[in-house]
Amino acid sequence: MLAELEPADRLVRPHLDRLVRDARGRGPLPLAVVYPCDKASIDSVAAAADAGLIVPLLVGPAARIAAAAAAAGADLSRWRCHDTGEDPRDAATTAVALCGDGSACGLMKGSLHSDDLLAAALSRQGGLRSSRRVSHAFVMDLPGCGRPLLFTDCVVNIAPDLIDKRDIVQNAIDLALMLGIVEPKVAILSAVETVNPSIPGTLDAAALCKMADRGQIVGGLLDGPLAFDNAISAESARNKGITSAVAGQPDVLLVPNLEAGNMLYKQLVYQAGADCAGLVLGTRVPIVLTSRSDSVASRVASCALAVLAAAGRPRVAS
Repeated sequence: MLAELEPADRLVRPHLDRLVRDARGRGPLPLAVVYPCDKASIDSVAAAADAGLIVPLLVGPAARIAAAAAAAGADLSRWRCHDTGEDPRDAATTAVALCGDGSACGLMKGSLHSDDLLAAALSRQGGLRSSRRVSHAFVMDLPGCGRPLLFTDCVVNIAPDLIDKRDIVQNAIDLALMLGIVEPKVAILSAVETVNPSIPGTLDAAALCKMADRGQIVGGLLDGPLAFDNAISAESARNKGITSAVAGQPDVLLVPNLEAGNMLYKQLVYQAGADCAGLVLGTRVPIVLTSRSDSVASRVASCALAVLAAAGRPRVAS
């Protein structure tokens, strides 16, 4: 059994470090940081600003933000602060409005609940929705892996149906293309590698592959269903007699539902020493949706991902 790795024991993060280096040349991005009322939020803002990635616009109750900055030893005079009421939903609404009027070009979650931030961002009044289903993607940096791996959707969509998955896949492909991955290879994960009517995800996988054949999903190469072992290991795929241009060399892994994806990415982080950057996709501006357990390094890499996404956003219809 793998022992849990503390952050100090993890290997270097070559893929996430490259993201940060690439983003420095495109930034800084004016980013509305929503309700940064704890030390971790301010630490992350300071690190991302010092890295030249963001120009923070702090949105929330000024007194609580000041207390958090004092705990972090940060100088608040470096950044603009939009004072709001104590209710985090007020801060979220204000931050979304800043994106709407062009003052900010992205959102970053502070110490409020994800649901409160997304509710404001995806409201009809917010104006940040597009025709696409909103989804989330992680860029995972796995020790010993020669390339970054994108995992989607481990955070937002609980039980996506086929049409939801079409948008989730397209959002991830677009992000991979923005990161310079040519014709991203998408492995559609399930428990097995054959179509089984008793496992609905295998039927979705087969349909998604045919949708790609018909031009309903563009820019990537899809295969599935694939079990995790033969998706990630060429040897495992050969042992099972699978001939595939995706198996063993994926760039994107599509999980069947949030439970499977959330457990998978956390296993990789806490037991395999992986680090990750994450971003909400399918909206008019990038949204950094951090977790309270995320490291500062992960949050900074997520800001880098937002910078790159803002610089090379695909045209998404209204």
